[in-house]
Amino acid sequence: MPLRETLQSAITRLTTEHVPSPRMNAELLLMFTLACDRAYLYAHPERELAPEENARYNEALTQRARGVPAQYITGHQEFWGLDFIVTPAVLIPRPETEHLIETVLPLAKPMKAPRIADVGTGSGAIALALAHELPEAEIHATDNSPAALEIAEANAARLQLEFRALPNGEHQRRIFFYDTSLLAGLETAAFDFVVSNPPYVGESEEDEVQLEVRKFEPRPAVFAGPTGLEVIEKLIPAAHRALKPGGWLVLEISGTIAHGVHGLLQESGERSWQAVKITPDLQGIPRIASAQRPSLVVGR
Repeated sequence: MPLRETLQSAITRLTTEHVPSPRMNAELLLMFTLACDRAYLYAHPERELAPEENARYNEALTQRARGVPAQYITGHQEFWGLDFIVTPAVLIPRPETEHLIETVLPLAKPMKAPRIADVGTGSGAIALALAHELPEAEIHATDNSPAALEIAEANAARLQLEFRALPNGEHQRRIFFYDTSLLAGLETAAFDFVVSNPPYVGESEEDEVQLEVRKFEPRPAVFAGPTGLEVIEKLIPAAHRALKPGGWLVLEISGTIAHGVHGLLQESGERSWQAVKITPDLQGIPRIASAQRPSLVVGR
């Protein structure tokens, strides 16, 4: 069957199975099967699939039809213009998370060599996007999943971001990975930034989460507990300890917990914050919470 007909048949199949964006998924999986780009598909409409190619494509379509995210089938996802390996061990990086990078960069670029802690690094998307944009930054990425850390380290190596070149021709490590929960074991008052896309979905919202997310993405990376605030409640004081005076905490959040996160940052007692801000995404949904550890203790 020519490519043109193969693609149309796949679109029809995915449409019947109620897969979102059936054309995009059919094209993506065909490009993956043939290791080609979209231009090739449309420049060679009469090309016939070999039997083994047809079998691979049908298997990919079968997986997608039962809900497996296309990124787990192809093993890749783009984030911040970089190509990341992804597996079911890590959350799939999403465009909304790029707002976190956009928040950090204007604050970090004036610094000579910012030290950044990325909590719950997963695939390493946030840490490595920041490493890509901030060549002099030192980044410490944590996750309590050894399988996720393997993926993050593989992505750092593939993207050649683990080390910086020194004038004498030697290389210095600039990204460090830790198998730990939150910021346990990291230095106190040592970081200019603590950044995180933590679990922030409440178990009460489970029915509102896309089926493929609930079924295939790592549950501990999605759900925080009954309210969605459980991880952030622990992360905020831990970040305060880890940050230098004047350092910044930047979190991805959802509209559901925005008010709660704002309240936690405003009512932190001795661990006070300033410049507390909730920033919406392009759809107007609260997406990023940022706050600064004060440089001086008020009243002293």
